[in-house]
Amino acid sequence: MRHGGRILVDQLARNGVELAFQVPGESFLAVLDALHDHPTIRTVTGRQEGGVAMMAEAVGKLTGRPGIAFVTRGPGATNAAAGVHVARQDSTPMILFVGQVPLAMRDREAFQEVDYRRMFAPLAKWVAEIEDSRRIPEYVARAFHLAMAGRPGPVVLGLPEDVLSREVEVADAPPVMAAVPRAAPADAAAVAERLAGADRPLVLVGGGGWSAAASEALVRFAGAWEVPVATAFRCQDHFDNRHPCYAGDLGIGADPELATAVAESDLLLAVGTRLDEITTGGYR
Repeated sequence: MRHGGRILVDQLARNGVELAFQVPGESFLAVLDALHDHPTIRTVTGRQEGGVAMMAEAVGKLTGRPGIAFVTRGPGATNAAAGVHVARQDSTPMILFVGQVPLAMRDREAFQEVDYRRMFAPLAKWVAEIEDSRRIPEYVARAFHLAMAGRPGPVVLGLPEDVLSREVEVADAPPVMAAVPRAAPADAAAVAERLAGADRPLVLVGGGGWSAAASEALVRFAGAWEVPVATAFRCQDHFDNRHPCYAGDLGIGADPELATAVAESDLLLAVGTRLDEITTGGYR
């Protein structure tokens, strides 16, 4: 028999989590006990929930696996919302676990009670609340899957206090593996044909999920085709800034010459990036 907090932390370990960020709160004490005792997960305690959410988001960016943050209910959740918003806009895998009032107290305007489904709906890929301790492995596995599937992003799971403290018998879920998309040979050939026929091509890179190997492959690609590469907002490290093919970044206050080059290009190859407000200079 394990209590819900122990079950949850065991699922994190099975999914390769080595680092968790949190600001302590009474609503998830069972999780804190399990983290304290766990031999392989390092717990970092922050001073404010916005900080730990940002740290978890940064881990997601660097590793391609969901960054993990725990915050308490009410103000803890609202403070953490900024990090969730960044993860959404930057396509970063992240899971925010939020303490919640006991099940019997819900919908009574209990102390610091918040409806997380409504609060985080515009910010997260999926928001759920675990109501049965036996389903914790299922919910955690789905959270990992959704955070990494398709366009990566943040997931929020509410943790009622009594669900975490209840002891149940349940098997662990298998670890979640991220699906790796690959271009079909025909699509790659079509892109090569378009590049060969372009007079003023430009590659724009951004989004989440980039690794050192992917960046190095992009450098080889750009060098082979002698094509300029620009980076999207907050993605300057996706391409070697010292490389002869580096054209600059389309962030706030972008170089006017780069903006002109984008506007005059006859082929814009967008790799991994959203064409967001900042990158496009106001959707122009």
